[in-house]
Amino acid sequence: MAKITRIETQKRNKDRVNIYLDDRYAFAVNAELVYREGLKVNLEVDEEKLHNLSKNENLLKCKETALRIIERSYKTEKEIKEKLREKGYDSEEIIKVLGFLKEYNFINDESYMKMYIKDRLKSQGREKIKYALLRKGIDSDLIEEELNSIDMDEERNIAVELATKKYLVLIKRENDKYKLWNKLCRFLVGKGYKYSIAKEVVQEVCHMEDIN
Repeated sequence: MAKITRIETQKRNKDRVNIYLDDRYAFAVNAELVYREGLKVNLEVDEEKLHNLSKNENLLKCKETALRIIERSYKTEKEIKEKLREKGYDSEEIIKVLGFLKEYNFINDESYMKMYIKDRLKSQGREKIKYALLRKGIDSDLIEEELNSIDMDEERNIAVELATKKYLVLIKRENDKYKLWNKLCRFLVGKGYKYSIAKEVVQEVCHMEDIN
């Protein structure tokens, strides 16, 4: 038997508490378990039984938390992992829950990547899309393979459309054609288009000769 010497609410997640047995940290549990089992300081408990109970409870709560996160918006494996860490779940619980999510296809990085690219291509170039996906934990080889399958003409047409809209706004207050060219070029590069594409598109939109 062991004695509960401290019950401490976690700073990052008020729904979880840290349990200390005999003045040492033992494990973290959901606050509901504390109230349901009547846990309190100075109570003597069967450490192994309580530990197993908390593991099952934590795994269930971790799974429920992950599903709620996915309900709000589709996430990558890395994003789910980071969210669960923020909620105070440990690595073992997170690994098991990620395995469950992948088994039932609640998370699929490849599917996420394809949807993300399809959606973002309407307003962004491949460079910006690429780095956003890398930050989300998508494998770089997968990203490159998918981006290389993009129709270059389609990407260029979108860049022309974006540049034309921006041009119509800038032309109202910018008379210097070189400044206008530079602003449009920076605009497209900021959107994630390579400089070579941005330069070509801006020259077309501004009806200008080649500018180095």
